[in-house]
Amino acid sequence: MPELPEVEVVRRGLAPAVTGAQIAHVEVVDARSLKRHDARRGDFVGMLEQAQINSVERRGKFMWMTLSTGDALVVHLGMSGQVLLREPGADDDRHVRIRLDVSTAAHGDLVVTFVDQRIFGSMAVDALVEQHGALVPSQVAHIALDPLDERFDDDAFVAALRRKRTGIKRALLDQTLVSGIGNIYADEALWASRLHYDRPTERVTPAQARTVLAEVRAVLRKALAEGGTSFDAQYVNVNGQAGYFSHSLNAYGRQGEACSRCGVPIVRESFMNRGSHFCPVCQRRPRARL
Repeated sequence: MPELPEVEVVRRGLAPAVTGAQIAHVEVVDARSLKRHDARRGDFVGMLEQAQINSVERRGKFMWMTLSTGDALVVHLGMSGQVLLREPGADDDRHVRIRLDVSTAAHGDLVVTFVDQRIFGSMAVDALVEQHGALVPSQVAHIALDPLDERFDDDAFVAALRRKRTGIKRALLDQTLVSGIGNIYADEALWASRLHYDRPTERVTPAQARTVLAEVRAVLRKALAEGGTSFDAQYVNVNGQAGYFSHSLNAYGRQGEACSRCGVPIVRESFMNRGSHFCPVCQRRPRARL
């Protein structure tokens, strides 16, 4: 599933093209991609046509476009969702589910297509509510700030992390504690911090917690600089180009390969219906809780 860097790459490509654009026409090719839209608030097409896109925002893995109507168009990429920019008249991409024709002063007419092979993603028009000093869609209000947000409180994060009684990786994946950190980047940050994924949070020192947070930020920023992590053609930017951070991974997906720090093979263990990747020497397994 796309994580924070992949979604931010899409947002950065979309924002300069559509900010200030007017939505001239909306076509819903497959209504299954509206599963998160609350039709009781209004018709999806009717709530979008003639509205202006004021900005493109993100928190964690969620992205949305704020509208002149006071609502937001929320884009959830799911497992295989893509937002692509196309010229009018261009051939349709495979698996187009929703098409927005927009008109901009700077770029003229453009087509924004929502492409989703597996139909786990969606678009929805949602109300904006205040949370953490900002307006966010109600569908996003349940998640915490992400580590790249300038309002993120490091001290509060460290204290909340150490109050939990769980493994540190489970805590990093808890979107109510910190958003945007998925399986790939949790494994990479913990490898860089030399902490085992099952280290109990109550045994994580404040210094270790700050190290983990610093490594999370470092790996997210590096992934952003490299266009995100693409293992197949599903994770692409608005121009359909794949990121190349997968070539920089130290732990995730490298089971059986030598740890780049000590040479011992990386191990993969089942974790929350996924997997955790770690070095058994650099990231010692914690002693069992008493």
